[in-house]
Amino acid sequence: MIVREKQNWFRLLFVWKESVLPEILPRLAVLFILSTLIVYYHGELLRYKIPLNAAPFTLIGIALAIFLGFYNNASYDRFWEGRKLWGALLIDTRSLYRQASTIGGYTAGTAELKEFLHLLIAFAYALKHQLRQTNAATDLQRLLPTSLAESILAAHFKPAMILLEMGKWLQKGKENGKIDSITLTTIDHNLSGLSNILGGCERIASTPIPFTYKVLLHRTVYLYCLLLPFGLVDSIGWMTPLIVVFIAYTFVALDAIVNEIEEPFGTAPNDLGLNAMCKTIEASLREMAGETVEISRTTNPGFIID
Repeated sequence: MIVREKQNWFRLLFVWKESVLPEILPRLAVLFILSTLIVYYHGELLRYKIPLNAAPFTLIGIALAIFLGFYNNASYDRFWEGRKLWGALLIDTRSLYRQASTIGGYTAGTAELKEFLHLLIAFAYALKHQLRQTNAATDLQRLLPTSLAESILAAHFKPAMILLEMGKWLQKGKENGKIDSITLTTIDHNLSGLSNILGGCERIASTPIPFTYKVLLHRTVYLYCLLLPFGLVDSIGWMTPLIVVFIAYTFVALDAIVNEIEEPFGTAPNDLGLNAMCKTIEASLREMAGETVEISRTTNPGFIID
């Protein structure tokens, strides 16, 4: 996810690298060339004059803008829900480590607390890899004992298996007399919070926006832009290519942005910065454990950059 410092209105007009313009520029170039040819041939196709004017495009454009607005809202709801779930993950992991280290009966720096710390960090990384369908081996082998890492890597739902290990850690603490029943219930409540976060992320990842809905809007946008030059050529002449490209930029760019954010856990520039969030969680928990950590721009929750 790209987060930049605020810029003045003039510089925003020329932002290139971190916009969708490089992606849609070839499509806009095709529309510009097509519009130029239509103007050159006075709106005729195989010597047949296409009888269109601006009136139907005004009505269709309003309807199209409304439908794209609904599509954008649905996609952004998924994006924002995913961001809230990962924000809750940061809160719940901090709470779990605080409870384990203060009311869990363990002395700071003990092997048991380090084990729980690594399980919490591993859960965040395992969740990221499951959502992005990437290989979690490097992170899990770095954080967990070899035998445990191998058993979790063999599982399909790795974050759920790490949650199970946290439950076993609590059970062991109770059996050793370190955690009483009341403390166990309190910590287990936050473990259930992690389970809810896992289920919420899985629901978003496994339930995309209906494909037919996307196809309908995608086709409508491009048919509108392809036919628009025939409706403008008689009224504005050689200004048609510029106006068509400007209108097409609005619709096509919005369509491209919506396609990015509807899958918030992906790796597109405007998707959630899961790498940075995992680093933030790890840095925060290690600092709570008394370890020295380097806080950089990518581990500062105010600057989420992937």
